[in-house]
Amino acid sequence: MSLHSRLRVRVGPSMDKLVCITDKVNSGEAHDVSSELFQGKVAINIKGFTNPSGEELPAEYFDREDRKGITWSIQVQGRFLQPTSADDVMFGNTFDKRLKLPWGAGVALKFMKYVDPTLEHDLMSETKPWALSPLISTMPHFVHERIDDIRASPVLEHKRWESSFPPSQSIGEDTSQLQFAIASSNSSSSTYLTPSSSNSSFVTPSSSFSMTSSSSDLSNFPKMPGSLGVSVKNSLQLPFEKAHLKKNKKKKRIFGRALDLRTTSDRRSYFSSPQHRQEIVFGPEDLITTDFCYGYLQFNPTLALRLSGGMTFDLMKYWDRHPVRFVCCKRKKPEDGERSDGQPTGDLYWIVSIETADESDIHQEVAGQDT
Repeated sequence: MSLHSRLRVRVGPSMDKLVCITDKVNSGEAHDVSSELFQGKVAINIKGFTNPSGEELPAEYFDREDRKGITWSIQVQGRFLQPTSADDVMFGNTFDKRLKLPWGAGVALKFMKYVDPTLEHDLMSETKPWALSPLISTMPHFVHERIDDIRASPVLEHKRWESSFPPSQSIGEDTSQLQFAIASSNSSSSTYLTPSSSNSSFVTPSSSFSMTSSSSDLSNFPKMPGSLGVSVKNSLQLPFEKAHLKKNKKKKRIFGRALDLRTTSDRRSYFSSPQHRQEIVFGPEDLITTDFCYGYLQFNPTLALRLSGGMTFDLMKYWDRHPVRFVCCKRKKPEDGERSDGQPTGDLYWIVSIETADESDIHQEVAGQDT
């Protein structure tokens, strides 16, 4: 990158509502994203990110033992406000024009498919290249919490959103309550199991991602680890499904089986199946927290793609000032037609756009938001 340009980060619920949050990168602060489709928060960390003086802005995130080797992170916590199948909630990249793919791009694409077998893409498109995967199967770190009837409890909802995000400890893996997001198969309408409707006692992850047994009803459950982010192995010790089945063995089951996904690999393998993804429905009662973080993209001192085996592509030769745009969107269906903003997606939930920009552009945009 030239000495007169640096990275700019913009976030929003749609292309026409992107705002500059460059001053929040590596700060531990989140930016609120809200629309009729999604409500949540986004926090960005980029290793080597610089301020206007060219000084690197450190981030405690990259010093964590479980984030060694990571070069960038997009942490998101939020709710999908309209019930949507997990098979239709997509995450990935979109581009505004044809990509100038380098020699060896085929190797990079094979690497991407290796990292994420559920990846779908049209990176050879002459107009709007894209690469998207189901969010539930592509996220390296995924936490789901079922909130019982949050729409009927404004106090509870306010308490959720005033909690600290991003958390002080790394986001881990917890899908122990995903069974409550399984749509009922014995009803013509969409019916979802909630913790109260199952008449069961359970522990929910707190806003700080710690889990404790404070209720006497949970005295027979084993103690939980102090934090979901300590490790993948320690984050799912509570055999909730077995306890639930034992307590309700004489009651009619709403669905045929409980999920037992204890690790990231378990989740990704299970939800590599479209049928399994279609059984899960995310709605306002589902609080989803993710961390999309890897080390294969490097932003400083230049934009580069690093693959295993030591292979590195200098993307600045081919970037042509494309925004590196990460989107969470609804799967586009054949009947959807073309969007007014030209994006090759369905409805948009949130966007993170990493771009190069002149210093004057960044200062003007930040100043415009402050007025």
